[in-house]
Amino acid sequence: MSPKIVELEQVSHRCDKLRAAGKRLVATNGCFDLLHVGHVRYLQAARALGDFLAVGLNGDDSVRELKESGRPVTTESDRAELLAALQCVDLVTIFPQLRATQFIAAVRPAVYVKGGDYRSETLDEEERAVLKQIGAEIHLIPFEAGYSTSRLIEQICKTRR
Repeated sequence: MSPKIVELEQVSHRCDKLRAAGKRLVATNGCFDLLHVGHVRYLQAARALGDFLAVGLNGDDSVRELKESGRPVTTESDRAELLAALQCVDLVTIFPQLRATQFIAAVRPAVYVKGGDYRSETLDEEERAVLKQIGAEIHLIPFEAGYSTSRLIEQICKTRR
């Protein structure tokens, strides 16, 4: 297992040390079910906003609840390992909850990043409250046109017919 993959219980301590060293922490979260170029570009853009990128990864149960039938395609441990292999990602933690509230509270980022399908007003209320409490800046990164996991799954299914 990669040293970049950290249990949720250890994230707060690790991030406290980074903040004490003067690092600007950036955090984002998501399912990252089938990693594609859109994800990579998004994560690279997020990392460029600070010194350290922490990625909260939805666990398998929460992905099943958030996405359509048959998801996740890949297991949480495989998804975490793929994310950890990216140079732009400094830390990955799997969270079992539906929302990233506990992950955000543990990281306490200076910048919280979401994709272009969100607006500050459409973020989950609890997540927004934690972000406000810690004084995090919310930064929205536009989607890369033509890239989505759902579209990739559709293409794979069409080629199998």
